[in-house]
Amino acid sequence: MRLYIIRHGQTAWNREEVFRGTRDIPLNEVGLKEAAALADSLHKIRFDALYTSPLSRARQTADAVAKHQSLSPQIEPLLTDLNFGAWQGRPHEEVKQEYPELYQTWVTAPEQTHFPEGASLQDVLNHADTLLANLRETHQGQTVGLFTHRVVCKVLICRLLGLGLGHFWQIEQSTACLNRFRLKGNLWICEALNSQCHLTPLAAMRTTADF
Repeated sequence: MRLYIIRHGQTAWNREEVFRGTRDIPLNEVGLKEAAALADSLHKIRFDALYTSPLSRARQTADAVAKHQSLSPQIEPLLTDLNFGAWQGRPHEEVKQEYPELYQTWVTAPEQTHFPEGASLQDVLNHADTLLANLRETHQGQTVGLFTHRVVCKVLICRLLGLGLGHFWQIEQSTACLNRFRLKGNLWICEALNSQCHLTPLAAMRTTADF
């Protein structure tokens, strides 16, 4: 089984460093170009299934790739972004000022953070474990694409590499990047991580912030 884990393209809130979470923010102009470039780079890959978060930024990215495939993306709620609760829709710096202690915990010990009125990385990990078990049961020997969000990508990668959630910040996931894993027995082999080669022509218009 091969698993492609793909982060959605850029949105306005990525550039403005606003917490998105479960808010439904569409791709911006750059994000649409990123999705198209991603789709072009994957057009020779024959996917057996495509799954996407229900949020539009992931769905738009999945739809771009699906245009080259003979299948449609399936909505998978387990791929939904982390619920940042009271932080959603608020700029990074504003949250840092209002919640200094919790924000410091988030950047130093993310696995210990539970967002007010929201969820935690452990909640995302629980969803990831359920998803991976379902995929292994349903798609043995197949190639599957997952279209999701920065936090979900990071948590999935931690799980596949056998890393604890404390390693969350050591994994960078840029907009419209792809990660590729191959299942060998019970071991997930990492073949590509945060790959952005397909986005080189767009470098001048992309933000480099891991947000």
